[in-house]
Amino acid sequence: MNRIVIAVTLSSALALSACSRQPPEITPDPPQDVMTTPTPTATAAPPMGPQPGSQSHFSSAMMGADTIYFDTDRYNIDGEDAVALRRQAEYMLQYSGSSATVEGHADERGTRDYNLALGERRANAAKNYLVSLGVPSDRLRTVSYGEERPVATGSNQAAWERNRRAVTVMISR
Repeated sequence: MNRIVIAVTLSSALALSACSRQPPEITPDPPQDVMTTPTPTATAAPPMGPQPGSQSHFSSAMMGADTIYFDTDRYNIDGEDAVALRRQAEYMLQYSGSSATVEGHADERGTRDYNLALGERRANAAKNYLVSLGVPSDRLRTVSYGEERPVATGSNQAAWERNRRAVTVMISR
């Protein structure tokens, strides 16, 4: 039995030695990644602050000139309103991608239907003035809120004066 163990061991050793390989003298290059990672490119830093044409940018540029005020039961554009609307038109012409909604408002006096109609006339008066200054009409829309969205609460002259208004609001695209 010892002879069989010795014979098996020797034959195994011979078989293993016959299979051993010598390393090649020149090794191949390591494999290359097929996917290459793109090198980062310099990109412009995102602008700081509100985006031009946005509501926040418009509000800060207008500094209150985004709103015009009307006398009781009136929707005519006076000299002070014209100045504010000129500033709005200049802004919209500078930022040609901007669009806006002109909101018409009324104070609490009068019926709901009357105030909605008055708010609509105020919004249209402001829109028509902006169009007369060169703003394309397809970039403006109007809506009337009548007395539904007051900025000042109270049933007094000061509150009514603040609520009789047209407000230009930028539309995000």
